[in-house]
Amino acid sequence: MANLVIDIGNTLTKIAVFRHDELLHTEHYPVVEASTLLNLLDQYQINKAIISSVKKEVESWREPLKEKVDLKYFNVEMTAGIRNQYKTPQTLGPDRLAAVIGAYKLYPGKSSLVIDAGTAITYDWIDAEGNYFGGSISPGLNMRYKALNYYTGALPLISEDAGFNDTYGSDTTTAIRSGVQNGIKYEVTGFIQSYQESGKELNIILSGGDSNFFDTLLKNSIFAPYIKNEPYLVLKGLNAAIQNNND
Repeated sequence: MANLVIDIGNTLTKIAVFRHDELLHTEHYPVVEASTLLNLLDQYQINKAIISSVKKEVESWREPLKEKVDLKYFNVEMTAGIRNQYKTPQTLGPDRLAAVIGAYKLYPGKSSLVIDAGTAITYDWIDAEGNYFGGSISPGLNMRYKALNYYTGALPLISEDAGFNDTYGSDTTTAIRSGVQNGIKYEVTGFIQSYQESGKELNIILSGGDSNFFDTLLKNSIFAPYIKNEPYLVLKGLNAAIQNNND
């Protein structure tokens, strides 16, 4: 038997199939069809599923799915063994909680700084004892490009990344790329350095849709040897939550 994990984000819906802790299948979609999910149920003999969503809308495929499997809805009570010390847990994004659950599942007994690079960039720290206190949220890569275009009269919209990573740009397009990319680079390295200087020995875990870009951006930094790229961290956290909940 297997577990179906569904993570509904701001832009995409990520779907994964796990057998225990083994990731068997993963895919992402702008729009999910009920037939896609029902086919996965048959293909992998799925009997349990979990949904995490940052949106308020209820998708039409939920009821057909609920009729076929034991369906759970991820919430702040499903902590999978970590201690959530966030002061306003009801306002905590489910993706942030799932990410730190995933980090502690992968690296039990170790402190981790999770950097989730998606629509927004989130920084969340969990200590070696499994205590999660919170973190930070800032605009993501594409959000920064869109903001420069939206709030100015002349700057163009940079819709995709071209791998530019120099100190400065030689025209408007590369100047925007330089500002956005290097701004993110200095932000990320600043956060990492701040946590390390406070005496915390930690894993640095990159996750999210832009994690590979961040990995490349930081490959020549002094932190590169300590960085682990876990693009499926949130999905693994949700799988840990449903296993813990069912146990």
